[in-house]
Amino acid sequence: MEPPTLAEIREARERLLDLVVETPVWRWAGDEVDAAMGPDTEVLLKLELFQRTGTFKPRGALTNMLALEPDRLKRGVTAVSAGNHAIAVAYAAGILGTTAKVVMPKTANPARIARCRSMGAEVELVTDGARGFERVSEIEAEEGRTSVHPFEGPLTARGTATLGLELSEQVPELDAVIVPIGGGGLCAGVAAAVKQAQPACQVFGVEPEGADTMHRSFATGRPESIDEVRTIADSLGAPHAAPYSFELCRRFLDDLVMVDDDALCRNMARMFAEVKLAVEPAGAAAAAALFGPLRERLAGKRVALIVCGTNIDIETFAAQVKAGTASMEGE
Repeated sequence: MEPPTLAEIREARERLLDLVVETPVWRWAGDEVDAAMGPDTEVLLKLELFQRTGTFKPRGALTNMLALEPDRLKRGVTAVSAGNHAIAVAYAAGILGTTAKVVMPKTANPARIARCRSMGAEVELVTDGARGFERVSEIEAEEGRTSVHPFEGPLTARGTATLGLELSEQVPELDAVIVPIGGGGLCAGVAAAVKQAQPACQVFGVEPEGADTMHRSFATGRPESIDEVRTIADSLGAPHAAPYSFELCRRFLDDLVMVDDDALCRNMARMFAEVKLAVEPAGAAAAAALFGPLRERLAGKRVALIVCGTNIDIETFAAQVKAGTASMEGE
């Protein structure tokens, strides 16, 4: 399983050129972060929440769909997702002139379901993620659509690697990058790009405790599954790991850490209060890792956090930030 080369990643970026945006990097500075990490720590936010559709997902979806032959693209695409990948596939289908039929769990955020429909996708609801993968296979066979995987495969990794290459060019001489992990597609691509562009930089993956597929997979040396997603970070709630993204993560990650839902809420609140960003739980995962299990290891370092997404409705966001604020006050 060969990783994407820097030349292949640059080629993927050229193909994406006007279809995605180059998201900015912003330094997180102030009394609170200095108190937590020390004044010598440089914390940089890669603001991928400003990407089209509100997450990094169009990078992988478009890279896959741009590789389809015209007749296959014309027959349409399908995908399974709790929301962010489904939205990205709907967006990609619209700008590439085809149709999308997405499968989402019934527990998916209603705002994400509504957004998929507003972007022209047909939405089918199923009981859970595992059934969603089965249903996508059925749709492929029944309708001739092409499945766009949410996190697996060389093309997906090339797409997400464009984010890692972009960051490496924007910020030279990084000491560390922290990347959220769901199925592993984002982390696989970012880690592969960063490690080839800046070999001395450490790359850490962070998972929520209630969806620890990559931790389980690292422990056994093969892709593993979980029986149920038990985290508020539903966009990090992959039911299983997959071979290609797992192998890239195993090859390029320096370490994995886990954070709980309370830490995600605290850091949603922290990011809203200190840098005025409204992020979904997954978007706060890298911050939760930095201010939690990685605090001592990365003190005094130049650290980049991947802020991966912001697709959340106002009511849920407000409730989670309120919970996070109460949790910080109780520390």
